[in-house]
Order: sequence, then C-alpha cells, then structure tokens
Amino acid sequence: MCGFKIINMSFKIIFTWWNKQTFGTFLKTLFFGKYVGTDEHGNKYYQSKKNERWVIYDNNIEATKITSDWYLWIHHTIDKTPDNKVIKYSWQKEHLENQTGTSNSYKPIKIKKNSIKKKYETWR
Repeated sequence: MCGFKIINMSFKIIFTWWNKQTFGTFLKTLFFGKYVGTDEHGNKYYQSKKNERWVIYDNNIEATKITSDWYLWIHHTIDKTPDNKVIKYSWQKEHLENQTGTSNSYKPIKIKKNSIKKKYETWR
C-alpha cells in the first residue's frame, strides 16, 4: 500500500503542475537550485548561479501567497534575502493571500435607490 502512495505521488509531480511544482521545476531545483529561504507561509525560495529566482509553494499554487518582502527579492528589486525575524510595526497587517471567491471576500453594502437624498430636484 505504501508503494502505491509513492507511485501515485510521483505521477502527480510528473503530470500535474498544480501540485507544488512541475517536473521541469523539480529537475531545475534539484540540479541548479540553491535554497535561499522560507517565508512564514512555508513557501521555499531558490536561486541559480545565473541569478534566476523562483518559488515552490507550500500547498496550493497562488501567486498572492508571496509576502511583500519576498516579492521584492524574487523580482530583483532587493538583493538581500528577507529575514522573518524582522520586527514589524504595530500598524502593519499580516500578509493574506487573495480572498476573492472565499467567505472572507469583500462584499460591499447595497444601497437602496430610495435611500439616496438628492441635492436637487429633477425637471418635470
């Protein structure tokens, strides 16, 4: 039974891109990737000798899971790798991924047409 799980996982890695990484990314990480760090969500970041940078997501692949510090690093805006131990200000919120389509998504309050008071009268 355990052998079946291993074979099933390797088929998932080889044939599906939505399970953390593709087979090509797996090989690139294995042969050319140098582990750089992990963010608070568990995403792992790698860099090659040619200064190519990429991320392997922890669970589901969602680009908005990258925090702003690691976003700057992966897009070559900064060269120093972000440190998770940096103390944030009290006014800084914790990073959230895109909430669209979830129960936490923003839902504006619907205003009834009759509740709006006009500052003018319409012509008759």
